[in-house]
Amino acid sequence: MWDIIAADISGRHRIKGGYYMVCAAAALTVSADHVEKVKQVKILPRWLDYPPKLLDVVQLIEDTADQLSFEGMVVTEKGDMYNEPKWVPESMFSRPFKYQESIAERRAIELVHHISLSARNLLIKELEIEA
Repeated sequence: MWDIIAADISGRHRIKGGYYMVCAAAALTVSADHVEKVKQVKILPRWLDYPPKLLDVVQLIEDTADQLSFEGMVVTEKGDMYNEPKWVPESMFSRPFKYQESIAERRAIELVHHISLSARNLLIKELEIEA
């Protein structure tokens, strides 16, 4: 078993003249094919007036992961990093980074995807920033 921080961002599309993104990061212990334990989950919203670039996405993930009292490798989908080769985002993170590989890492990404999307939908409704 090993520790990871799974991260996902929802909302990289234009809404109300800007980009309302929500990042979810979860501190997890995983085995090859199972999420064994969820230790912490944090979300962080961010509004940008311009289309998000890779560095904006990396910074949002870093800021969200920094809220966790947990050290671990950040794991994301390749699409969240604009399908860049691993070395590109890896060079931007201050902690270890990789793209999801195992079944458990895929399940972890699915978990944080549901959290980020649900949190974003709730915040958009509550803050009345619907399109």
